[in-house]
Amino acid sequence: MILLVDYHIHTFRCGHAIGTVGEYITAARKKGLTEFGFSDHLPLYWLSEELRDRELAMTQAELALYIDEVQKAQQLNPDLSIKLGIEADYIPGHEGELAQLLAAIPLDYVIGSVHFLNDWAFDDPAQLDKYKDFNIDDLYYNYFDHVRRAAETGLFDIIGHPDLIKKFGFRASMPLEGLYLDTVLALKKNDLCVDVNAAGWRYPCGELYPAPEFLALCHEYGVPVTLGSDAHKPELVGEGLERAVEILKSIGFRQVAVFEKRRRSLVDL
Repeated sequence: MILLVDYHIHTFRCGHAIGTVGEYITAARKKGLTEFGFSDHLPLYWLSEELRDRELAMTQAELALYIDEVQKAQQLNPDLSIKLGIEADYIPGHEGELAQLLAAIPLDYVIGSVHFLNDWAFDDPAQLDKYKDFNIDDLYYNYFDHVRRAAETGLFDIIGHPDLIKKFGFRASMPLEGLYLDTVLALKKNDLCVDVNAAGWRYPCGELYPAPEFLALCHEYGVPVTLGSDAHKPELVGEGLERAVEILKSIGFRQVAVFEKRRRSLVDL
């Protein structure tokens, strides 16, 4: 099987990954990937410089370096379709600042993700102990509300790992179909694509992001999907995507989305 695309790749720039752009390209070539995108974490734009955690995202000074590195890689590898993406956090109340930042970058796509609930980076292993301070069902309601609000901003092309709140294996006690449906309908209304993200298999939740039940609703309501390994080291490029494609095909998907200059098109699986 030839992997079609991997749009969720992080380099050392994001502070919690390793590997240069060049090292990821070498790894992608070995795995037969011909189209892939870099999506390092946008600086933590809603915080003052002194409060930004260097281990969670690149600094403002590094943003220009990141863009230059990817653009040079595009020029040096004309036989590959290398995309310049970014993963941007959705933070309620800071949409204007984010819009200004994104408008200044010649991006192929923007992954919008929810990693923060208030000031808590809930997917950061260093902050795992804070889960004990919350009702898990309430966390799920709050998380999916943030995802829906992110969809409504019009700032993103792809919603990243839409059920990330399950990462560490904390499961809601309630049925999730209603939350899933409300979220999928918001994605459909705002013409967004879903990041089918294989990283979930590498964490305690042990499951694809998003869950197959969520993806089934995406298929039912015509929400397109794309693929991402969420690689944080070069050898993980493309990891899990064959398995993800098998799940997508079993649900009924026959195409995945690709992007260029923030325009989406579909290619056959």
